[in-house]
Amino acid sequence: MRIDLVDGGHTDHWYVNMSLADAVVVTREAKAAEAVLTTTHELFERLICGETPTTAALLRNEASFAGDARLILTFRRFFPSPSGTRDPREVARQQAPHGQAWRERLQARIR
Repeated sequence: MRIDLVDGGHTDHWYVNMSLADAVVVTREAKAAEAVLTTTHELFERLICGETPTTAALLRNEASFAGDARLILTFRRFFPSPSGTRDPREVARQQAPHGQAWRERLQARIR
């Protein structure tokens, strides 16, 4: 996958090679790739810091993507989640009548 960071008339290229062992090798090559993510330096910094989700940036046309979509889905796993996000399964466990919230209410009634 190649990442093109465009600002004004200048473009920086980053070539990202992802392996099955979750290893990532990054070079500054501008060679052909199976997929290309094009964005600005500013947005890319927000993506890698977890401030902006990759999918949201693509849907808002703040970035563009061409090529094998599986690669962007794989690549975004390396970015942190936005702050304040929680696993929906954990939220459901806490709010379900048989989950943690229910146990806490039951224990409060027993006391």
